[in-house]
Amino acid sequence: MMVADMNRLEQAARVSMSGFQDAEAPPSPRSSHLTLRLGAVALLAALVLVAAWQLS
Repeated sequence: MMVADMNRLEQAARVSMSGFQDAEAPPSPRSSHLTLRLGAVALLAALVLVAAWQLS
């Protein structure tokens, strides 16, 4: 997987996540940090799995 592809995937994830946040009531700052952290970990895990799949 190319770096440009990974950047586009990350940007698409950010855009889709921002759409969900607009529809909901604003969360407290503490829970938004946790949600952001979990989202980042999930995105990183997905990128690692895709990279491993591409290499195999």
